[in-house]
Amino acid sequence: MTKIDIAEIKQKVCQDIDNRAADLIEISHQIHQHPELNYQEKFAHDILTQYISDSTLNVKRGAYDLETAFDVSIRGGSGPTVAVLCEYDALPGIGHACGHNIIAAAGLGAGVALSAVAEICGGNLRLMGTPAEEGGGGKVEMARKGAFKNIDAAMMVHPSDQDLARMNAIAIQQLFVRYEGLAAHAAVSPNKGKNALDAAVLGYMNVAALRQHIKPTERVHGIFTKSGEKPNIVPREAEMDWYVRSDTIESLQPLKARIAKCLEAGAMAADCTISFDWQKNTYADLVDNLPLLTSYVQNSAKLGRALTTDILPGTGGGSTDMGNLSYLVPSIHPMLQVAPHGVSLHSAAFAEFTASKDADKAVLDGAKIMAMTAIDMWLSAALQADVLAAFGDGVVPDGVL
Repeated sequence: MTKIDIAEIKQKVCQDIDNRAADLIEISHQIHQHPELNYQEKFAHDILTQYISDSTLNVKRGAYDLETAFDVSIRGGSGPTVAVLCEYDALPGIGHACGHNIIAAAGLGAGVALSAVAEICGGNLRLMGTPAEEGGGGKVEMARKGAFKNIDAAMMVHPSDQDLARMNAIAIQQLFVRYEGLAAHAAVSPNKGKNALDAAVLGYMNVAALRQHIKPTERVHGIFTKSGEKPNIVPREAEMDWYVRSDTIESLQPLKARIAKCLEAGAMAADCTISFDWQKNTYADLVDNLPLLTSYVQNSAKLGRALTTDILPGTGGGSTDMGNLSYLVPSIHPMLQVAPHGVSLHSAAFAEFTASKDADKAVLDGAKIMAMTAIDMWLSAALQADVLAAFGDGVVPDGVL
């Protein structure tokens, strides 16, 4: 058997990505110019799957009963199956302020380039479009339908204000709260009313008081979405939208209970009723597979992006449904700098940088680094064993699915 030259194959996929540079950057810009909210990403889905089809690959559109998901499966032999993931949804009001256009184009470049060498490497590839990361839990929905079974490693890249091998992504669950009171004339007969807004305000203040007694790594933040019709009517309804975050999906559960008590106390004080609607797609914390990440770091260094596998202080607090996947499959979620350090994700300023020259470079670098890491996974038996050993017993905590 002819020995495979890993360096030569890596050079081949990097050259393939460079040859596609104009296409990949244009796709990134097109998605940036057409921001779509979760589960509505028809333009992004279509432009990505059309390019895949034009590259003579079979693509399943609308995969796993999700209109804007897609899946490409390439079988190259008996080796491991590596999944490269694309995200492409945007944020309301501020468009691609999380840079998912970059994620989509980088994943596309890596996947198409890898498809040409999968058989040489004896490895298997999945290139997957995962919609609705911004709160919709697309990966969770796909996982429930078996999308990630029999995958040995999964990866994606994400834009940031600095190059990071790891982000401290924590668990989150969204909560909708509804208070119901009784309307009355606020001037003539306020004693006949039950003020749902008062109940909500008291609940909010209770949570605010609780914040100093939760862990520094935990986060709770909410807004009022309904607060009454007119000032001269005692508010009969009030509604709130809350995000509750904790270090892990397991520590999230007791925090949720404490938040619920705070909100219930507001209802009791105002003699109103309360109902809770915990959203079904809880996001788990992200568990990086360190051997796989080490391979990524080494390949990143070849392109001049120096990284550490340590989690740097002040780089956490966000959440992603990639966390759920990391409990199901050995996974990594490194970050690529596209904006000056200090520019916050989910800001209008960051949205401008996600179509910049640095963003274009991140598309190509991200595609190359993921492709080289996938090749390592395909061709290194030692890495395969280390990745599996680091994944542990594969126990899935409650709430992941």
